[in-house]
Amino acid sequence: MGWAGRLFNVRDTLPRMILLEISGLSYLLVSCRTETPPTGPQWVLAVLAFALGLLLHNRQPVNLAVQTVLFAVALSVLDDSTINQVGTGWALGELAFWAPRFAYVWVGAGSVAAVYLIFGLPGSGVSVTEAIVGLGTNLGLPILLGTVGRTNQQLAVQAMRRAESEQRAARADERSAIARELHDVVAHHVASMVLRVGVARHVLPGIGPETAAVFDDVHRTGTAALADLRRLVAVLRDPDGVRGDAALTAIEPSALPAALDGAVETARRAGVIVEAEIDPAVGGLDAVRGLAVLRLTQEALTNVAKHAGPSATARLRVSVSGADVDWEVADDGGARVARTETPPGGGHGLTGMRERVEVLGGVLTAGPSGRGWRVGTVLPGEAS
Repeated sequence: MGWAGRLFNVRDTLPRMILLEISGLSYLLVSCRTETPPTGPQWVLAVLAFALGLLLHNRQPVNLAVQTVLFAVALSVLDDSTINQVGTGWALGELAFWAPRFAYVWVGAGSVAAVYLIFGLPGSGVSVTEAIVGLGTNLGLPILLGTVGRTNQQLAVQAMRRAESEQRAARADERSAIARELHDVVAHHVASMVLRVGVARHVLPGIGPETAAVFDDVHRTGTAALADLRRLVAVLRDPDGVRGDAALTAIEPSALPAALDGAVETARRAGVIVEAEIDPAVGGLDAVRGLAVLRLTQEALTNVAKHAGPSATARLRVSVSGADVDWEVADDGGARVARTETPPGGGHGLTGMRERVEVLGGVLTAGPSGRGWRVGTVLPGEAS
């Protein structure tokens, strides 16, 4: 925020106070010297007003009380009380800018008016009517400026909240649209495929045990995908209603080693040779990073099966070093030659992995490694 914005920020009183004090010093050093040089008592009261104004700039009621006392002293002992009068008016304006209730402003204005009528009016040769008119100007202008500033601040806050509310409504509409697409298109197709695989498992005569195992695996994987889709639709339609469901947002730390073993076994059933090195300490990870490690492992091993083929050998390594998690999946390329920078098929899985890692404060590295491919990251502990 620049200086112009800070001048109109209700909480940032220091720039306004500095501006006031520069103006007061300019008055004493330039304007007063053209006619009557400032006296010693005038300097003393001015320095006190400047110092206490800086010290109490963010304590508006106390600052107004102190400036009012200095104004009373200036009216009693000085011929020119301009510095202390302006300081009191400024403090009153700051009070109007800050005050949670306007009663504060009325009390402050009444106190300043009483001080002027008691200490400044007698012997000044000014009538009561002129004094009241002068007070109305000297007190009304700071109050008006402070009230306008506070009103603008409140309007800005309301506009920001309204914009945030509109953004939340737009995101809710977008989530609803995505949920309808998932439910009406993807989920129906997945359910149809699961049903057909189940039917095929029972109607095909004389299938061997290996073929039956493949059918069972496809049916089990499709059923799990369908359950995930339905839970995702529930999240999109009502995020708050399912926030406590760990299956949607996190994973129990104690269940992570078994879940990683399940991901490894799934890849092995697809024909990939997986060498897993999983640190037992992963069972103590927080739920958010635990879920990230699981999803990264599932996606990486799926990519190995898809791009390197069933003859590939993949190495999974998950280790905990201090508070950080070091994760890596590499393959030897199988029967294929080294891959290009982005795997065929659009690279959406790699993009999702990178986004998941960046949310947790890490950086995903992915690229050719020998004849194969390697992805890895370090999930920092402080990001959790």
